[in-house]
Amino acid sequence: MTDLTEKMIGKKDGSIGWLIFNNPTQHNALSHEMRLTTLDILDDFERDDDIRVIVLRGAGEKSFISGADISQFDGYANDADRQRDMSTVSARLAERYEHLRKPTIAMIQGFCLGAGVGTALSVDLRIASEKAQFGIPAGRLGVAYPLRSVRRLVEIIGSGNATEMLYTAKRYSAAEALSMGLVNKVVPHDELEASVRDLAATIADNAPLTIYASKVAIREAMKSDADRNNGLIDSVIAACFSSEDHAEGRKAFAEKRKPVFKGK
Repeated sequence: MTDLTEKMIGKKDGSIGWLIFNNPTQHNALSHEMRLTTLDILDDFERDDDIRVIVLRGAGEKSFISGADISQFDGYANDADRQRDMSTVSARLAERYEHLRKPTIAMIQGFCLGAGVGTALSVDLRIASEKAQFGIPAGRLGVAYPLRSVRRLVEIIGSGNATEMLYTAKRYSAAEALSMGLVNKVVPHDELEASVRDLAATIADNAPLTIYASKVAIREAMKSDADRNNGLIDSVIAACFSSEDHAEGRKAFAEKRKPVFKGK
């Protein structure tokens, strides 16, 4: 286990890197310092070839992330330097999530509010406990949700659902979140971790270069024709076809056995 700060934990368990928001006394409210440490943990996971999948979760049973740590908002409105610093780090973290080469899963138990929704939207897949609750309470705090997060919200649940979430600041059940497409799957609370582990293991068994090519293609498909990086798409596809893993996949198929991929 890599314990980089008491409120953030990076844990390596076989092919899974667990990114744990460890602030349960505040329902895992996300502070500025936690965001900075998250960047370090993600960089460590990205460098480690043994880590094939990254899973985000909150410590304890009550929350994934209950939102930003609003105790840090005191004086924020009148401190331009502090605003700039916090906004810069938040943007860096959002960018880091977006460009991770490795697949990411949010394991959502309990409260997933505000910055928690933003964090969950930043990753590839979202699996929720039946007890999870979702919402964006910005309208009740007098703050604005960042454009990057709004754009991602609209991409995932559509403009109508996004408008309702932002305008009403209401909370939604796990079933409601599933119906609007905010999460990929809802499972019984006691089965959440096992379900996420099974999903992560399934993904980890597949070819890493193919997973990365899929991540790139999905991200670029959401862009306009003018902004799309077709050269990058072509390069990751070519890398798959010329890889050792492609040869291993063909050989394993012919031999009727499970392939062993190395990400090369």
